[in-house]
Amino acid sequence: MTLLMDATPQVKELYPLPLVPRPWVLSSLFAAFNVVLLVFFSGLFFAFPCRWLAQNGEWVFPVITGPLFALTFFSLVSLNFSDPGILHQGSAEQGPLTVHVVWVNHGAFRLQWCPQCCFHRPPRTYHCPWCNICVEDFDHHCKWVNNCIGHRNFRFFMLLVLSLCLYSGALLVTCLIFLVRTTHLPFSTDKAVAIVVAVPAAGFLVPLSVLLLTQAVSVSSADRTYKVKCRHLHGYNPFDQGCASNWYLAICAPLGPKYMAEAVQLQRVVGPDWTSVPNLHPPMSPSALNPPAPTSGYLPTGKGSPRVW
Repeated sequence: MTLLMDATPQVKELYPLPLVPRPWVLSSLFAAFNVVLLVFFSGLFFAFPCRWLAQNGEWVFPVITGPLFALTFFSLVSLNFSDPGILHQGSAEQGPLTVHVVWVNHGAFRLQWCPQCCFHRPPRTYHCPWCNICVEDFDHHCKWVNNCIGHRNFRFFMLLVLSLCLYSGALLVTCLIFLVRTTHLPFSTDKAVAIVVAVPAAGFLVPLSVLLLTQAVSVSSADRTYKVKCRHLHGYNPFDQGCASNWYLAICAPLGPKYMAEAVQLQRVVGPDWTSVPNLHPPMSPSALNPPAPTSGYLPTGKGSPRVW
């Protein structure tokens, strides 16, 4: 197992003030309210307009909307309780006085020190101010589910957005068809419920479709929503491996083991096309002479000049 670490003394750096933990009761209640809201409107839909269509021989509507509701409910609950890729707090032996650099496809990344979690954050890792945790491959904090979206639950987030788009569209189309089929009938509770369900379905369908399209573009370019991580030198994104590979890594690739240790360890097996890089600068401080447990990185042996962030 080959490791890459560049430890040099750090002269002076200003760190942000410690984050004050935000109250979690209201955000948790809001996430639970969203689950109840989904179940409530779905219950109205299946009990009134969908029931009327099924009783009149239109079984295709409950056959389609039923599995979509189950998929949406499953993805919503799974995302609420999923692990976004939490990197637990490091050991007290680590300190901010050294600079750690890792290389990704000829791009050098200086690991930022997290004063809250006490370790150097890997590339594309961010400390969420709402959850007060560091999340691997951080995308954003979703207030609708009161959870961060990161490396380990990004596929659940995409599944939720996709299922919500399909389910909202199915609700809207079914309610409109029901209203058209019952134009010759007097106004009833079924029609009122169909209107009540169709209005929020139409209201959520447009922003959800925009969100799905935005996320699809981000996945295709191996980018993330968090704006700080989208700054790449000269338009070069070292994490971009092509559209097909990016989708495979984001949706289908194995997630790997969870980081459950007290100190963050990012050690992986190094293939034959990787090589270690020795210290680029001589140690000039006691902390550099005896560095703490390093964060791992790798340098590809291919040709090309490195870029530094």
